[in-house]
Amino acid sequence: MKLLKKVFNRTVLMIVSALVEIIALIYVFRFFNEQAAWIETVLRLLSIIIVLLLVTRSQHLSSDMIWILLIIIEPVFGTALYLFLGADLFISQTFRNIMFETQKAEKNYVQDRSVLDEMYKEAPEYKGQFKYIAESNNFPFYRNEGFDYYPLGDDGFPVMLEELRKAEKFIFLEYFIIEEGKMWNSILEILKKKAKAGVEVRVMYDDLGSIGTLSASYTRQLESVGIKAVTFNRINPIINIIMNHRDHRKIMVIDGKVVFSGGVNLADEYINAYEKHGHWKDNIIMVRGRAVWSYTVMFLTNWNALRHEDEDYTVFKHGFSNENVETDGFIAPYGETPLDNDLTSQNIYLNIINQANDYVYIATPYLIIDTEMVNALILAAQRGVDVRILTPGVPDKKIVWRITRSYYDELINGGVKIVEYTPGFVHCKVFVSDDAIATVGTINLDYRSLYLHFENGTYLYGSRKILDIKKDMLDTMAKGKYVGAEDFKMGLFAEFIISVIKLFAPLM
Repeated sequence: MKLLKKVFNRTVLMIVSALVEIIALIYVFRFFNEQAAWIETVLRLLSIIIVLLLVTRSQHLSSDMIWILLIIIEPVFGTALYLFLGADLFISQTFRNIMFETQKAEKNYVQDRSVLDEMYKEAPEYKGQFKYIAESNNFPFYRNEGFDYYPLGDDGFPVMLEELRKAEKFIFLEYFIIEEGKMWNSILEILKKKAKAGVEVRVMYDDLGSIGTLSASYTRQLESVGIKAVTFNRINPIINIIMNHRDHRKIMVIDGKVVFSGGVNLADEYINAYEKHGHWKDNIIMVRGRAVWSYTVMFLTNWNALRHEDEDYTVFKHGFSNENVETDGFIAPYGETPLDNDLTSQNIYLNIINQANDYVYIATPYLIIDTEMVNALILAAQRGVDVRILTPGVPDKKIVWRITRSYYDELINGGVKIVEYTPGFVHCKVFVSDDAIATVGTINLDYRSLYLHFENGTYLYGSRKILDIKKDMLDTMAKGKYVGAEDFKMGLFAEFIISVIKLFAPLM
């Protein structure tokens, strides 16, 4: 029985379906090419136009390089494949709905001008970054009314449970991975009780992220106990670029008063309930106060693209009193979407690097970056900035880890310090700089997070608790190993193979 389940599970069926579709595409292409010579002529002309457009208009040329190379090597087949998989010629109904809901939701992001003016006056050296986030990307800054940073999922998980038990009106969950086990089962028991008590409970998870952990009917199981549930961008057997855009966000909103985010998914390895790749180094950030509203809007935008329930988001906005609340710096939750022309998260990261004076510490599970990011890191180091990047010592995906290590040589030679977390796997996504700036979220330093996925982050300025994030980074680096050039030397053949694989890095 178990063997049959493995043979016929959704992952295997999806892979088989994709292979069959690719083979069928090749045969169909060859058939029409043999029957009509004009098709080849049209595709060859298109190949020239496509390459010219990619070279002149691409926002991330490194990730488009694989298409350019494929089209140059095999103009006819490469062009046909690009039109089918890479050109985004076909927008799914889900994504049309998301674009529509995103446009509708913009009215809910309202910047208090006095907050922004105060920030401009207090830190004119960061005005460009503040302006980019709040005015160019429409993610408001708020006075920080409280956040707590938990260096491990193990630390933040009990607080999650405590806050969930306090819920009175609604609970919203949006996660890439949910897996049955100690963590999710503990949360689910609370959700069931709250739903039974009349609390509005909504759960949204990515279909691909949870394809190996939840059954295809899991949403129905949740609905049967009063929990509203949807899968994001449900996998279908027709392979196309649309399936490549996943919901990688981690958001838990409770009553509009508190939100949890960070790198932690709802599965046991994220709280070290069992050892999967050594010790799992992750984090959770809990935010309180008015800034929670931005996360509520982010969740409702994607939810209503799938369920079309809420015309008025403000019914979920908590009515905080106007009494003076002690604040500590400023905070701006922000989102990333592959459906617009703005590379929000990459630009926020680049701005942090470019504005750093003393140090910038970075934690990322994957380091697969383009030339612009490499140059920014090296230039910062050459300006005298202490640039350190924390990466895993134990890989979760060996090929991706080898690609990550392939960037070390250039970065180290440019003055960047690389630290591998030898006890295990680093999954947190953190930037902290000059004791003044930090961002904690879901956004890896790789092509998928920066260009393809729906992501979220929390940008922090001027809070005393940024020092907690700095301390965590230094403590974690102290447990790791500073990498030297001798630690990752490869033979010529291995180096050639990795160079070829790096061409496909945007697909990994």
